[in-house]
Amino acid sequence: MLQDSPADDLPLCDVQARQDTRNMPIDKVGVKRIRHPIVVKDRSEGSQRTIATVNMYVNLPHQFKGTHMSRFLEVLAEHDGAISVENLPDLLGKIQQRLNAEEAHIDLEFPYFISKKAPVSGVPGLLDYDVRFTGVLSGDRYELTLCVTVPVTSLCPCSKEISDYGAHNQRSQVTVTLRCKKFIWVEEVIQLVERNASCELYAILKRPDEKYVTERAYDHPKFVEDIVRGLAVDLDEDERVLWYTVESENFESIHNHSAYAFIEGRKER
Repeated sequence: MLQDSPADDLPLCDVQARQDTRNMPIDKVGVKRIRHPIVVKDRSEGSQRTIATVNMYVNLPHQFKGTHMSRFLEVLAEHDGAISVENLPDLLGKIQQRLNAEEAHIDLEFPYFISKKAPVSGVPGLLDYDVRFTGVLSGDRYELTLCVTVPVTSLCPCSKEISDYGAHNQRSQVTVTLRCKKFIWVEEVIQLVERNASCELYAILKRPDEKYVTERAYDHPKFVEDIVRGLAVDLDEDERVLWYTVESENFESIHNHSAYAFIEGRKER
């Protein structure tokens, strides 16, 4: 049987805690791409369980050589059941404390599912949307950002105006990012985007539904500029919204490039 040597009882050196002499603080250092369960409020079902890709960071003062990456995972492991938006401030506070940091960040990216009925046949099907929550705790000041990406249809007004037969349309990806002073449902953001598009998307379409969405898009032509301007006007009028960005990328059907537009809006607090 092997005997322990005296060196086995010595404490291991903590290299990360050593002093760094380059006088260069780091804004964010941490771990990325951890998969973890999350519970999200669902307007129709109460709550929805999904899987998030999690990124966690802290700021690192100039005098420290590194941060203790395992401590991020230890904090996350204490939330084995699931993360929720409601417990993000507590989680970030623990990261601050455990890593002796002034500022802590967390990103949660996940698919969010909504059951939608086809517009004519009423056949239900699940449609997924990309959602991201970003929480930042700086000192005792907490800030939450919501980002929702919504696929829609857009139909070109110019093509409709100049063509004798039909008009070209395309799939568009619209992303809305918000900071709010009051709660906003993910479903509200999705519906807002869909109202400003030529037509919304559905998981399942029968022939009567396909006729409907084709004609709906034709009757509501939208440039990429129209989509972001319409959303910006609606968000300016929403008193719950403090700051927003809206962007739309139209994956053109008659070009080998995309059309793109972006607007940022900021209100007085």
